Parts: sequence; C-alpha cells; structure tokens
Amino acid sequence: MHSALVRVQNVFGFFTTVTFVTAIVVAFSVTWIPQTPSAGIELRNVQVVKGRPHYHSPKREEYAHIKFDLDADLTSLFNWNTKQLFVWITATYPSKTASEPPSQAVIWDAIINSESQKNPSTPFTLYSSFMNPPKIATRAKRTSKPKKPETGLAPGLLQLQNSKPKYQITDISGQLSSTSNVTLELGWNVQPWVGALMWTTEEGKGWGRWRGIRGGRSKSFNLPALKVKGVNQEAVKGSGKPEKVAEASPVVK
Repeated sequence: MHSALVRVQNVFGFFTTVTFVTAIVVAFSVTWIPQTPSAGIELRNVQVVKGRPHYHSPKREEYAHIKFDLDADLTSLFNWNTKQLFVWITATYPSKTASEPPSQAVIWDAIINSESQKNPSTPFTLYSSFMNPPKIATRAKRTSKPKKPETGLAPGLLQLQNSKPKYQITDISGQLSSTSNVTLELGWNVQPWVGALMWTTEEGKGWGRWRGIRGGRSKSFNLPALKVKGVNQEAVKGSGKPEKVAEASPVVK
C-alpha cells in the first residue's frame, strides 16, 4: 500500500493538473466572444504655458494643457475572464528629429473594474456573509419608502465632456509651442483573471472575432504659439507657478 505522503502527493498533483487545464480552457474560451470597441475623441481646448509644470520641476519650460471630449464603448472587452481594464489617452506629435519616432505623452488614464472585481466572491466574503447574515428589517423600516435603484453606466462606457487632463505634456527639448500634427489616441490594456494581457488593437486589424477599435483618434491639430489666442485655442504665459489642473472625473461604473 502507498504511504500517506505518496497519497498526498498524488492528490496534489491531480489538483494542480485540473487547475492548470481549467485555467487554459478559461483563457482560450474568451476568443469566441466578439470584441467591437469604438470611441470618439474631440479636442475642446488647448493651452501652451511657460512655467513650472510641477512643483518639483527644476526649471521653467513650455507645457501643454489639453481639454477633450471622450465617448467610448468598451463594453465588449468585458467578459467572465476580465478583471479590470486600464484605459489611457495619449497625445502623439512628431519628434524634433525626423529620424526619430513620434513622441507620445499620456494626458489621462483610468482603471475600470469589472463587476466581479467590484464584488469579489472569496472564501473570506462567503464566511463573513454566513457569520453575519443580513438583519431583518424593522417595522419602521418596512413602512419607509423604498430606495430608488442605482443608475449608472455599464463597465466600459466612458462619457467625458470638456474633461481636464490628469497629466500635462512636456518635451525633452523644453519647447512645445507651434507644434503641428498633434493627435489624441485612446488605448487600453485588458487585465484578465487568467491568461495573457491584451493590448490595444488598431483600427482595421483584428484576430478571429476580435475587431480593432473603430475611431479612437482625434483630428490632427496644432499647438498654439505663446501669446496667441484663438477661438478654440488659447495660449498664456505663466508667472512661473504651476497651473492648478483638476483631475478628470470619468463616469466609470
């Protein structure tokens, strides 16, 4: 007969094999779910300021402050294997040297949790719900008016209007004014419970039932020069103090 140690090893080996096979099945099962993300980004206002973009900046330099509108539908990226979605917006513009690739700077980002991540079911939560069952409502509470159901957007729906950036753009050269061909682009990273990380799929590309993003890029625009004001673009010269920039408030439920 086998000893107790050999039996424990056999049980543990069988358990790990089943877990590994189950994880592979879950990771590949989502490839059958269609993904059709879409987004629209529009520029609302842009400013080029000369000053200290951060309180710890050692010198004065030019930095850009961009406001934008975002209307994105990324709900198809959520499935039973999605833990959370990391979304960002980058400003892309040509580098000073033609031989170098375009420069990119993140101006806004957000983390969107899935429903299973918001309310995870773990042994601890199950034990807590079993040991602390919900209390029976009293008579006074029964006669009270029922609460209105909470309303909100589904995970993956983003609607931002005239949103302020979370980060300001700076360049290694210290100069940004009059930069041409600047575009705003939406990117994401799907973080699953099991499997590999999935990055942005560009428009026109895809794999199987997964389609690339439709839209997700703004029209090209030019950064204004200092001391120049336009209808939708403003440029001001700072006094050396960092401009107070509020963070965007994305509607991510």
